[in-house]
Parts: sequence; structure tokens; C-alpha cells
Amino acid sequence: MSSVKLSSTTRGKGPLSRFLLDDPAGKWLLIAVFAISIIVSGLNLLAPEGSALHVSSYTVTLLGKYLCLGLLALALDLVWGYCGILSLGHGAFFALGGYAMGMYLMRQIGDRGVYGNPELPDFMVFLSWQELPWYWQGFDSFLFAMLMVALVPGILAFLFGWLAFRSRVTGVYLSIITQALTYALMLLFFQNDFGFGGNNGLTDFKDILGFSLKSDTTRVALLMCSALALGLGYMICRWLVDSRYGRVLIAVRDAESRTRFMGYRVEHFKLVAFVVSAVLAGIAGALYVPQVGIINPGEFSPINSIELVIWVAVGGRGTLYGAIIGALLVNYAKTWFTGAMPDAWLFALGALFVVTTLWLPKGVVGLYGQVREKFLKPSARTQEQEVVDHG
Repeated sequence: MSSVKLSSTTRGKGPLSRFLLDDPAGKWLLIAVFAISIIVSGLNLLAPEGSALHVSSYTVTLLGKYLCLGLLALALDLVWGYCGILSLGHGAFFALGGYAMGMYLMRQIGDRGVYGNPELPDFMVFLSWQELPWYWQGFDSFLFAMLMVALVPGILAFLFGWLAFRSRVTGVYLSIITQALTYALMLLFFQNDFGFGGNNGLTDFKDILGFSLKSDTTRVALLMCSALALGLGYMICRWLVDSRYGRVLIAVRDAESRTRFMGYRVEHFKLVAFVVSAVLAGIAGALYVPQVGIINPGEFSPINSIELVIWVAVGGRGTLYGAIIGALLVNYAKTWFTGAMPDAWLFALGALFVVTTLWLPKGVVGLYGQVREKFLKPSARTQEQEVVDHG
């Protein structure tokens, strides 16, 4: 069973203090995220169009999208990297959060839709719906919609996790079940009579909280909200994994049967992590939708959840910050490949996963440690090990 040994400088301090002292990589990553977001926002709003310093709204939106996907990768790393739960269905929680936000944005259109109906979205008018379904009630309120962004993925994760973990479903069997869950939801949301826009999904959004989604100011605000959500999500996950709960979680990952034998309710620890992860994924989806302007059943596609696993593996699972880096790197590569060589992207993604599996088992963030270990002088390595052994 793994144990966590604190250094003498941080022993006895709280999780936040340990984050500031013992997690320099995460700290500098968050600083870089906020610095880049602020600089990009400033150059978009202050530098005039046509200037060499001006950053386009497209770039602002693209960066905001990357940060949302980074939060999604962080959510998966919490359960996969620290709990050993390889979920192939986290795209479902992301999509549910996105649909909750999309429903709010659709209610804000009012009579500005194609059919001019202030009560029903255009797709409902087209399908001859006579009244708004009961499950759409309340989504004209931003606070209610934000509550649903967290509650819907959280409740689904709780029900699924309660049944799966109590039944002691683990390993590949759990992964298959999570993939089946997101596939079933995708088929359900594709149905026109389900009330979520069918194949087309929800789109043609106008504004949020009264601010136009086409405005540069709104796009910048969404970018900063995405950066803030990523920062808060990282702090929550770091607090969890650095606490006593996190140490038990790692023990569950490394030796579940032994941890259960010691008297811990393993299913409870896994369930908490799974629900927190689902809520973070839902928040990521909610921030993603107003920036890309659409949400459809394609977001439930199992391939999206598999790509998410690749992001975390490439960055380095079990580190939190590595998952974010992996999401940023892979999605930037996807943007470049789909623009330059669209047919080659899937091959590049597969090759990236193979390379990571064979030569970078700890991801790109583990590459530095491998290089340092290889080239560090034996005497220096011996001295360093003595310092660790003697605390």
C-alpha cells in the first residue's frame, strides 16, 4: 500500500500550505494559465483591430475552450489517477452540464427565434409541441440552471457509482459499463421526441445574463470564468488528494482488498471521488457551450471519452497538473492537424497514445524526471537518497 511522506518543512501544515510549498508545478501552471488569459484578454479588448498586438475573438474563444477541456481532464485524473477508476463515460457528465447550460441559453432567446415564439424553442415549434415540457421549467433562471449543471451530473454519478461500487465492479468491467452509459445517453438524446433538439441539439444562442455572446467583452468574461473554474477545480482536487481522504483513496487504488480488510468503506471513498469528478465535468461542459455556441448528442459519443483518457495519459495521470497539460497539448495539436491535415489527425492521435504507452508511461510531465534520473551523477543521486531517507 502506498504511503505519503511529508517533508519536514510541510509536516503538520494544512493541504493549502502543502500546495503552495510542495506543488510548484501545479502552482506555476495555474499562474501561467491566469497570466496568459489576462494578457490575451487585454490584447483583445485594448489593442485595435488590425494591430499586430490584437488577439482575435477566435483565439480568445479557442483558449477558453482549451481551459474547459483542461478542467474535464482534471476531473478524470481525480478518479483514474488517484482512485484507479478508468471511466470511459466522463463525456456524459460533460455533455449533461452542457445541455443544462444550453437549456438556459435557449430560454433566453425568447421571441427572437425563427418562429418568434417567446415560450417554446424553435425546434419544439417545428415539431408541433404545444407546451414546454415539465423538465424545461425553471431554466429561464440562471441560478436554477447553474444548480442543475452540478446536480444532474452529480446525481447520475451518485446513482451509477452507488450501484457499481457496492457490487464491487472494478477494472475493465467498470470501464465497459461507463462506456455503455454514455452510449445509451447519446442514443436517447438523438431522439426528436425526447425534447432536446434531437440530432441538431441546441444552438443559435443569443446572450447570457443579458450580454450578447458575440460581444468581445462577453467572450473575454467567459475565458476568465473558465480560467477561474480551472483554478478552483485544481485547488479542490489538490486539497482532496493531499488530505487523509486522499491517502486512503491512493490506498484503494493500489490495494483495494487490503484497504477494505483494514475496515475502510472503500465504496464510500470511491463514490465521493466519482461524484466530485462528475460535478467538475458538468461545470466544464457548462462553460464550454456558450463559447462554442452549440451542444448536441455528439458530445456523448464514446470516442470523446476515449480521447479524454488519451489527454490524461499523455500529460501524466496521477499528477493533476499533468492532465491539464495533456489536454492543452493534445487539443492544440488537434486544432493544428484538423486545419493542416484533417485526414491525418486520428492516425496522429493513435500514434501519440502508442508512444506514450511504450516510452512515456508517466506522460510528458514524467519525462523531466526520467531525464534527470538518467543524467544525474551517481554521487549526487546517492546524496539525494540519503537526504530523503533521513527526512
